[in-house]
Amino acid sequence: MKKVGILGSGQVGQILADGFLKHGYEVMRGSRDPSKLATWKAGAGPKASAGSFAETARFGEVVVLAVKGTAAEEAVGLCGDGLNGKVVLDATNPIADAPPVNGVIVYFTGPNDSLMERLQKKVPAAKLVKAFSSVGNALFVNPKLPARPTMFICGNDAGAKDAARGILEQFGWDSEDCGGVEAARAIEPLCMLWCIPGFLRNDWVHAFKLLK
Repeated sequence: MKKVGILGSGQVGQILADGFLKHGYEVMRGSRDPSKLATWKAGAGPKASAGSFAETARFGEVVVLAVKGTAAEEAVGLCGDGLNGKVVLDATNPIADAPPVNGVIVYFTGPNDSLMERLQKKVPAAKLVKAFSSVGNALFVNPKLPARPTMFICGNDAGAKDAARGILEQFGWDSEDCGGVEAARAIEPLCMLWCIPGFLRNDWVHAFKLLK
């Protein structure tokens, strides 16, 4: 699968889009206002394009959801049926519009809920896989760290998780399959933990590693 749609016009979407381009994929980025992506498109090369959310969902053989958590349900709704049957890498976290408390970001979900579960119910025919949600965007693509880091993934479709693992391997990551969509209840809060050193000590260059 060499066509990737990136839903989101922010920095997370840009870094992932540039990473996929680096690894030889064709990439379309999607936005409610595609004109916001004109500068990126002009400088990203012949394999880069931009469109609406619906156009981007239809374009991608793999689609990446890289919008703010508060906008995620609306964003997948704007894709229409374009996500049906697609592998969708869910990079979102349910971060509330509230400041951190002593370095701990605030979520709008509870311990027995996750944003990924809400999204999977919203688009039941899509094959969601949680990925790129527990590390900062500067380390998404081939991070230079003392050891190869671990990306924790989950989802209900085994084939989709296989596709995600292949992408993560290209991007310099080991992956750990944590099971079905309910495991997002544990994976999404890893973003809270990852952010604490950053907010407390301005330390943003780290990742998780599972040792066995």
